[in-house]
Amino acid sequence: MRRLATTAVALLLLGSVAACGNDGERPTTADGKKKVTLTLNWVPYGEHAPFYYGLQKGYYDAEGIELTISAGGGSGKTIQAVAQEQTDFGWADTPPLLKGIASGMKVKSVGVFLQKGPASIEFLADKGIKSPADLKGKTVGGTPGDAIYATFPAWLKANGLAESDVKVVNLDAAGKIAALAEGRVDAIQGFFHDQAPTIEARTGKDVDYLLYADWGMNMLGTGLVVHEQTLSEDPDLVRAFTRATQRSWAEAAKDVPGATDAMAELAENEPDKPVLVEQLTLAVPLLDLDAGGAPGVNAEAKWSETIGLMSRYAGLENAGDPSTYWDGSYGEQG
Repeated sequence: MRRLATTAVALLLLGSVAACGNDGERPTTADGKKKVTLTLNWVPYGEHAPFYYGLQKGYYDAEGIELTISAGGGSGKTIQAVAQEQTDFGWADTPPLLKGIASGMKVKSVGVFLQKGPASIEFLADKGIKSPADLKGKTVGGTPGDAIYATFPAWLKANGLAESDVKVVNLDAAGKIAALAEGRVDAIQGFFHDQAPTIEARTGKDVDYLLYADWGMNMLGTGLVVHEQTLSEDPDLVRAFTRATQRSWAEAAKDVPGATDAMAELAENEPDKPVLVEQLTLAVPLLDLDAGGAPGVNAEAKWSETIGLMSRYAGLENAGDPSTYWDGSYGEQG
């Protein structure tokens, strides 16, 4: 099976990959295409299939881009890699982006694609949990430092529960799925469209979930992150890359089997095909395209909502307005 050549994320984060050449000029191919790097938020899973679909279908090539995709080690590390100009674009979650910019990182979003946030509480369906009230007396695994963990007490309060009604067990990000599968916790905090299909494949049991967004607390999810210097020095590249990504998502949403086939062919260390299909199938509704807009086109009100939640519950200081974090002028409006 042919594989796309990718750069190991560990090397990327150590700075062994430069976004531009030593003379500051962007490398190009023999036929004049710009060499561009994208770092994902995590190791490849179904949400990332549209990028590989765009590669296979030639959407990036048509924009004069030769794209290389690298795995990530979490949104925070991806945002840091963009800030340090070790990668051209990042695919990262919005809450850590807000924190990164607030800490001084010179990066900005050019569009969030998963506008209905995937933050959730996940559990095996046989637990009989149907609403937040059913979490009372349960143990929930979470990872300190991430936005889901930080806002969990507020989400409980919004749904009539006290923080003391639920026992939170601290787990690292990689250990949450195993803890749930092995019955060491009743539920976990996480992204339902990524983890639930993985848990089902591992355990053979159905997984259910409570979306924060369905129970009073929506935070914007993953989208494109770029360095401010790239925005100022090469805005045409940003427009071209954003346009190709919007097209990739729009077409992948209509062809989930084709998108996951492309990912199975081109990615490395991706989940099994049935898991990929389920992950992308669950991700597509999060684009929130019902209003007729293009993927990655955001309303300022959604940014304000996320900023407000992060300010009140997750320690985001001196927040500022949406323009501090986001410039939506680079994408096609649809």
